[in-house]
Amino acid sequence: MSQKLLIGKKIQKICKKKKIKFIVNDDPLLAKKLNADGCHLGQNDMPLKDARKIIGRKIIGVTCHNSIQLAKKAIKEGADYLAFGAFYGSNTKKTKFIASTKILNETKKLTKIPLVAIGGINSKNYKNLLLNKANFLAISGYIWNNKKYKPTKAIKLIK
Repeated sequence: MSQKLLIGKKIQKICKKKKIKFIVNDDPLLAKKLNADGCHLGQNDMPLKDARKIIGRKIIGVTCHNSIQLAKKAIKEGADYLAFGAFYGSNTKKTKFIASTKILNETKKLTKIPLVAIGGINSKNYKNLLLNKANFLAISGYIWNNKKYKPTKAIKLIK
């Protein structure tokens, strides 16, 4: 069994226990093997229609960076959520695209599907994204690479 499959099964078990959706990043085939709740597609991953053939009516989210055109395309193709960012500088991934809260507000005028904000989000800036129509926040570095707080403390500061 592959390393990804083994790790995925462990993460999935935790998600089920906590009643949290389990979304696999960039890999619809792995999502299908794990019977995950869905997958997330970056712009360089397979087209949404091909991912839909693989995982069916499960959740599929699409990265839209800072582009209303990418958002419109993803909406038209049937994405279940749209992800935008980076909103702030991040050390987790190289920041190629900078998004402003304007993109969240513009996109909310086009659709009711959930919007996810990504990139450099922490306890000091997350509220601004929620106040500007983000439905969900993807927070990684602040929790896992925080030199000041352990993950549980970092999470509590965002509640």
